[in-house]
Amino acid sequence: MRRLRRTPALRRLVAETRLSVDDLVAPLFVADGLDEPRPIDSLPGVVQHTLDSLAAEVRRLAGLGVPGVLLFGLPLPAQKDAVGSQAYASDGIVQRGIEVVRQAVGESVVVMADCCLDEFTDHGHCGVVDPATGAVDNDATLPLYGEVARAQAAAGADVIAPSGMMDGQVGAIRAALDADGRVDTAVMAYAAKYASALYGPFREAVDVAIADGGDRRGYQQDGRNRREAIDEVALDIAEGADLVMVKPALTYLDVIADVRAAVSVPVAAYHVSGEYAMVCAAAERGWIDGPAVALEQVGAVKRAGADVIATYFAGQLAEALGG
Repeated sequence: MRRLRRTPALRRLVAETRLSVDDLVAPLFVADGLDEPRPIDSLPGVVQHTLDSLAAEVRRLAGLGVPGVLLFGLPLPAQKDAVGSQAYASDGIVQRGIEVVRQAVGESVVVMADCCLDEFTDHGHCGVVDPATGAVDNDATLPLYGEVARAQAAAGADVIAPSGMMDGQVGAIRAALDADGRVDTAVMAYAAKYASALYGPFREAVDVAIADGGDRRGYQQDGRNRREAIDEVALDIAEGADLVMVKPALTYLDVIADVRAAVSVPVAAYHVSGEYAMVCAAAERGWIDGPAVALEQVGAVKRAGADVIATYFAGQLAEALGG
């Protein structure tokens, strides 16, 4: 086997895993009320975009060959309420962001929209909170996810990406889209989303804090469990998911591999904010070669079986891969 590693050309010829710019999706944040992009301290190189800078960034990514973006929105703080109404308002920031992206790049980029309430609620949870118990009310949340999906699809989203881990969320969204005649709008379910300690920088990016020091362990998956991921994925596919996602990526490579072996639909993985931030922090200190580690990490996610990889490194990797 050493003979086949002797030159770069030989190594390239026999490589088992091929990471391509076509595999990448860039998560992007768009915020209401900004005059200029706002850097996110814990995500070096990532910003909260204005509508204008969002359009410019998507045009840049399209020029690099990145085929998809995943949009997250930040409303004005005063607009947050108990039911996250700005998430499904026709003029909500995500809906306006989708429209701006469509105007900028047409259909040359796949527009995915995160479908959740946490950025828009005053309590920071992904769903409606039962005032009597303080717990998220799964069934009361589902109709609101349907409304979010309808608003995002009407704005021009290609893919609705429910991330709240509510039981029945895909079925509710699929029914709402079909009722509006949007049978061609796809659903990418965050089907195996774990309650991870790696989401901290993301929560800074979207300005979300859970009220009273709460957490999401009651509805996100337990990191100690592997087999239940397959059950969650199967349920989402049965309800109409066109793609399924595992999140985070690196610490759940085994789950990605399991899901890839179990299903025929495309499998996505989210290389999350903490995974990105650790590479950036170590590279800043000169401890690692940041671009090389980014390529190695995202390559591992691909090797585990992911067809689609959402990563904050998307633009950098596209440049390195010659997109």
